[in-house]
Amino acid sequence: MRPFLTAQWRCLAIVNFEIDPVVLRPFVPVGTELDRWQGRAFVSVVGFLFVDTRVWGCPIPYHRDFEEVNLRFYVRRRADEGWRRAVVFVKEIVPRAAIAMSARWLYGENYVALPMRHQVEDGPGTRTVSYSWWLQQHEHRLAMSVSGESRDVVVGSEEEFITEHYWGYVRGKRGTTTEYRVAHPRWRVRSATSAQFTGNVAALYGNEFVEPLSAPPTSAFLAEGSEVAVFKGVNLNR
Repeated sequence: MRPFLTAQWRCLAIVNFEIDPVVLRPFVPVGTELDRWQGRAFVSVVGFLFVDTRVWGCPIPYHRDFEEVNLRFYVRRRADEGWRRAVVFVKEIVPRAAIAMSARWLYGENYVALPMRHQVEDGPGTRTVSYSWWLQQHEHRLAMSVSGESRDVVVGSEEEFITEHYWGYVRGKRGTTTEYRVAHPRWRVRSATSAQFTGNVAALYGNEFVEPLSAPPTSAFLAEGSEVAVFKGVNLNR
């Protein structure tokens, strides 16, 4: 099957927080269940770069390279071949209105457009990455510093749980669920020496996320990223 969207996802700054499953239950799509690591539920704030984005193989002028920051959590659904481990997005932020409108129309995802910028600084054996965006004239920021060489993700680790999801589910209106597949190789990562997420969580995501996102993160790491392919969604309720 030909992918709907292809791109490179690069410089994925991933900061993870443990969360009470009760907070997430209203967001879980019908037909899926929360996926947990060692009995614990997580949300992740992820900032990354879309590079060379193409839709049905065609580049879109002025919309090929851009930032995204999202808040996501993890679910699974049993299929014929076994469990499909997936992500669900609470909100996705991009810098251009046309991107947000297209994603809302095509997938029903909760995309919003806000002014954004990013910065990547490399030093001897180090890298610092930051993503900033503005809501209600206030700056919000996700920043991370890493050192050392990138490495393979350890089997059975929290990093593997966070990165090894190849499906997405969208909770639609009236109890509908859309499923789509995302293809990419296993990513290499670098552990963060420092990580920071600052902003008005209540305004961004709702009051229910203030407490978990104000706590110290359980982990933070930078994934190199890769080429990705996103396939057209399927309505599971048909």
